[in-house]
Amino acid sequence: MDRRARGQDAEERAARFLEAQGLTILARNFRRRAGEIDIVARDGATLAIIEVRSRATRSHGGAAASVGARKQQRLIRAAHLLLAAHPEWRRMPARFDVVIEEGDGESMRIEWIRHAFTT
Repeated sequence: MDRRARGQDAEERAARFLEAQGLTILARNFRRRAGEIDIVARDGATLAIIEVRSRATRSHGGAAASVGARKQQRLIRAAHLLLAAHPEWRRMPARFDVVIEEGDGESMRIEWIRHAFTT
């Protein structure tokens, strides 16, 4: 399986996981030149802008460590464009979350980090 297919599979698992936690998925794979947002969801009255990261091992800090300052800035820029494209979401308080998936096959672990970073 190539990298793109693995990423799409991880995003699908993350979306199902988030729906099971009570979130409503509003959009997926919002892509602009400034960056991409994997999942946009409503968590109660809050808009959750979600990055999905998947790693087979925790080497090099694992999936969570891969959302560094540069990635955060790209997500923030993409979020501005998202809100410009969807003015109906502007009034909602928003937060940045990360869903990490680590392991492979039988030992897969999913973790949801709410408020992973702020602007």
